[in-house]
Amino acid sequence: GAAGLSGAGARGGAERGGANSEDVRCKCICPPYKDHSGHIYNKNVSQKDCDCLHVVEPMPVPGPDVEAYCLRCECKYEERSSVTIKVTIIIYLSILGLLLLYMVYLTLVEPILKRRLFGHSQLIQSDEDIGDHQPFANAHDVLARSRSRANVLNKVEYAQQRWKLQVQEQRKSVFDRHVVLS
Repeated sequence: GAAGLSGAGARGGAERGGANSEDVRCKCICPPYKDHSGHIYNKNVSQKDCDCLHVVEPMPVPGPDVEAYCLRCECKYEERSSVTIKVTIIIYLSILGLLLLYMVYLTLVEPILKRRLFGHSQLIQSDEDIGDHQPFANAHDVLARSRSRANVLNKVEYAQQRWKLQVQEQRKSVFDRHVVLS
């Protein structure tokens, strides 16, 4: 009887649109009973057969105690879609891959493009700027000369330089406040 029931459960899952037998199950959680410890039972059965009598094998208690034991067990029918799980993982890994490619672009390709657009001499700070605590102070002058090109890369560069300047000012402000509080 039990082998027939488990086979029917597997066929029932397959009839629902090619679901794997692992996509449906009945889970029974049985607490300790007399001298038997608690246990969790899983079995692939149909939803109508999701009860203690069909799932708990081997039965840990003798015949007269089966009903009392089964009344304490809590059985739940569970379904999951492995296709949805796979699609979600593929989307997650794709986004992660795109972010990794973007990081490679920012660290390798962007500095090469900067050197070609602005020239190597403008990226090296002059002697008077070395002592200055604002390393991007001349960014406005460099960007003013490059605005005549008026392309998207210049706009992105300008926003990036502004952001870097703001971060530098915030760091200086936080450091000054830390020194004052110390």
